[in-house]
Amino acid sequence: MQLLNETQVATTIAPLIGSLGAKYMLDPETSARGAAAGYPNSFAYYVAGRGGVLGDVDSDVVFSAFMFFERSLIDKLWKAGVAVEGARAAGQRYLEDCDQWGRKNLAKVDQLELFIAPAEKFVSQVDSSGLSLFAAVRAEPLPIDAPARAYRLIDLIRELRGCVHIAACVTHGLSGLEAILSSPGENSAKMHGYAPPYSDCSHLRATREVVEKSTNDALARLIKMHLSETEMNQLADQTVRICAAVTA
Repeated sequence: MQLLNETQVATTIAPLIGSLGAKYMLDPETSARGAAAGYPNSFAYYVAGRGGVLGDVDSDVVFSAFMFFERSLIDKLWKAGVAVEGARAAGQRYLEDCDQWGRKNLAKVDQLELFIAPAEKFVSQVDSSGLSLFAAVRAEPLPIDAPARAYRLIDLIRELRGCVHIAACVTHGLSGLEAILSSPGENSAKMHGYAPPYSDCSHLRATREVVEKSTNDALARLIKMHLSETEMNQLADQTVRICAAVTA
């Protein structure tokens, strides 16, 4: 079997990590636990929970880490969310939901250590310069049990790529709204809090493609920097295997 290079590994894992890592955020059980803890709605819980690891900061700091959401929406949801129990407690509670999702959905996946070993080596060695949300999540202790630990590492790689993607958008001059409108489009813009009418951003699609390539290239460089050829292929193989097992 031919081994993948770092670019192939990055492009293989990116959509899988992106999709699987978001599942706990979209799970009704996560929303229910947030409601039980007193959060006014699932969106406030998401913003305070995901952003809470950044600490007691102004909403503009959270906006900078999320980027693709409308600024005033982040301000409203952040303030409503952190009013419940504070930022750090919200962040820790949300990561507990992440861990619980992993325990529930990865428990029957065998040999998770084959994913954990390269994934943990990778995320632990990345230089966090400019990667605020990734660094904040990484600063929280990893759970001990394998299903939760594996899923937390999936979340970490997702946040890492997200931070790199934001940097690529900024570098190439795309705002969050422009990035959304050029791909995937207006429905996504509405979901992220932007109200119509929307500008025609079809002329930015080529730039959007460049941003995507720059993101994958940056992730590939990090993978090559911190993992051997064998380790990076193990990471790719095990990511594919875990995603297939969870979605089966």
